[in-house]
Amino acid sequence: MRLSSGVVVVSLTERKLKFLLLRAYRNWDFPKGLVEPGEEPIDAALREVREETTLDDISFDWGPVFMETGPYNKDKIARYYIARSKQVHIHLPINPELGKPEHDEARWLDIDKTLAMVSPRLIPVVRWAYGVVNHGLLSG
Repeated sequence: MRLSSGVVVVSLTERKLKFLLLRAYRNWDFPKGLVEPGEEPIDAALREVREETTLDDISFDWGPVFMETGPYNKDKIARYYIARSKQVHIHLPINPELGKPEHDEARWLDIDKTLAMVSPRLIPVVRWAYGVVNHGLLSG
């Protein structure tokens, strides 16, 4: 079993909740990647966000809570944390191994568009993150 770790990055600009989705080919997902040996999953998640989007201001406002997806793609499990970014401009840097950015596009989307664009595997993750963030907004 291989663990992939990522972050559901949200923006709350003007009290509107937006999710950051990255597109590779036709697939939309959150920033994520494999956890390296000896690396903590939350550290891998942070590293992946930096590598894939250059965002470095993200904060885990809701604590180290996470949700994992069931196995996919040759026995891989994806773990997603939730973090907030105040930056809205996303830069997709060149991946040195690929010679091009890892993703073709980045978009901030509301809950309905996010649910419509992610794969069925990610729908429970989006709903979970939405619930956690909204609960935090209502009680905070």
